[in-house]
Amino acid sequence: MSVGFPNESAEYRAARERLLADEIGLRRAMEAVAKARRELPQGGLVPEDYVFHGLDADGTPVKVKLSELFAPGKDSLVIYNFMFPRMPQDERDGPTEGVTAALKREEGPCPSCTAFLDQLDGAAKHVEAGGLNFVVIAKAPLERLIGFANDRGWRNLRLLSSAENNFKRDYLAESDEGMQLPLMTVFHREGGEIRHFWSSEMLFAGSDEGQDPRHNGTTEPLWNLFDLTREGRPMEWNEQLSYGSAGADCCGGKKQFVGDGFASITATRE
Repeated sequence: MSVGFPNESAEYRAARERLLADEIGLRRAMEAVAKARRELPQGGLVPEDYVFHGLDADGTPVKVKLSELFAPGKDSLVIYNFMFPRMPQDERDGPTEGVTAALKREEGPCPSCTAFLDQLDGAAKHVEAGGLNFVVIAKAPLERLIGFANDRGWRNLRLLSSAENNFKRDYLAESDEGMQLPLMTVFHREGGEIRHFWSSEMLFAGSDEGQDPRHNGTTEPLWNLFDLTREGRPMEWNEQLSYGSAGADCCGGKKQFVGDGFASITATRE
């Protein structure tokens, strides 16, 4: 099928057809990777039934075990590891109002994770209805986490605190120095056993020159929308907790890379 749009040149159409072939190839490659992911051998058994702090259906604080995060008939659990507290090198503005405004900047939430969770809050009900268990886990104490969520207007995310367990350290969402990392982690339950299935390990692989790490890049609409434009992803902009302030750019508009083989501060955008 050949298509065309008003006043386009033959040169544009020929180039667009070549690009379309590449896009189709990318779609096929993405499906091949997804198929290979589904066919991974069994991962390791979880070493303990981690206990988190969360809220019950009535909003009462409760302790919740990892095994209790699996609803009946739903055997996959997807976890986003919220960087709250943020990376200490992140110099973007902290919250200017609400219960977390009084925190030191390094104790506050990551703006990039926040932007991602703004998007996931809208998707959460659909994800759960489609057959997945989905939760967000932060190292921050529960009261801080829930307070920030209320200030942000999140209504659909299930939020848990790992402040009193080693889950994040065990599953590489926290460095040896205590720095939080934005991994997506997936567990699978079968026959009563819970095993690690997959994590977004591209975070540790580094990125190609001039590129964002994109370790969760296929799951976030924001940055994929930028990829559809001639300008592409903005190189001197990053997500903020609010806009219009003097700190509109991260790190003076320059990408900053941190050590230990982890991605840049801007890697947290995914």
